[in-house]
Amino acid sequence: MQDVIEKLKTLQDILSERYRIEQELKNIPKSLSTKTELLTRLKKQYIEKNEEYEGTRTRIRDIKTRMDEAERDREHYEQQMAEIKTQREYEALDKEIREAGEREQQLRKELQREERGLEEMKHSLEREELMISEQEKELEEEQSRIESESDKKRKQIDALKSQADDVTPGMEEGLLFKFDRIIRSKEGEGIVPLRKGVCSGCNMILPRQFVNDVRSAEAIHFCPYCSKIVFYVEDDQASPDDDAEGLMDVLDDDATGGLADLIDEDDSFVDEEDLIDDLDSPLAPRDEDDEDDDEDEDDDTLVADDDEADVDEDDDDVDEVDEDSDDDLDEEEEEEENE
Repeated sequence: MQDVIEKLKTLQDILSERYRIEQELKNIPKSLSTKTELLTRLKKQYIEKNEEYEGTRTRIRDIKTRMDEAERDREHYEQQMAEIKTQREYEALDKEIREAGEREQQLRKELQREERGLEEMKHSLEREELMISEQEKELEEEQSRIESESDKKRKQIDALKSQADDVTPGMEEGLLFKFDRIIRSKEGEGIVPLRKGVCSGCNMILPRQFVNDVRSAEAIHFCPYCSKIVFYVEDDQASPDDDAEGLMDVLDDDATGGLADLIDEDDSFVDEEDLIDDLDSPLAPRDEDDEDDDEDEDDDTLVADDDEADVDEDDDDVDEVDEDSDDDLDEEEEEEENE
């Protein structure tokens, strides 16, 4: 089977080169068609301008004819001036002479304008004729070059076909048919190596069992993703398990770390007594909830003090009442004794 793989590699080079040349041969007429279209467009423009040129020449002939008629009319009216007898006839004839003269001058100006345009079109047509002539010459040279190049490429294709025929004997027709279609559809690549469990044609990781089957080289295997033929390539830097799993690179866990690695073990231990001292310290940061609790406690203390003050005042009032009562009793006893 390894012999078949080597033949397929050789056949791939032959077929890819052959199809590349065939594509170039197919694209050759495109450059020729571009020049042909350019020549056709130039000829069309030349025909249109030539028709316009001929139309201008026709208008010039017509203007000259009308101008000659106006000139003859003017001369005829001038000759009749000697034969007029009345003022009315003179005025009418003078009007005809002036109109004929104005018409003659107008036609003369129009003739000059048309002749200038005709001269410009003549020069333009001469340039067009020169361009057409040069383009036809280039087209002929291009056709000769293309024919020569096409013959050369056809000979190269025939030689490649002969080389392919020397490689294919003994190979299955079905395999050759599939391989030919793959080469055509995959831009000249039909057989690719399988490295570390990954198809190098589509860079997809392949199943373990499939990789083992390819490695055994007992049959021809096609990549299930890109349909290309795959063959196993030994890699000294990778283990068989890595090849089967399709692992490209494995990072060392010791080379990576987290934020916990930045904390020292000694610094992570906190003494309980130090923590209590820190909390009791007036410089220790306190939360807003703690401050609110302290304010509530202060308010309760003030209320209690006010209540105690009120109780003391009531006791003083009671003592004063008792003293007054005792004084009254003493006075009554003294009065009774005196009696």
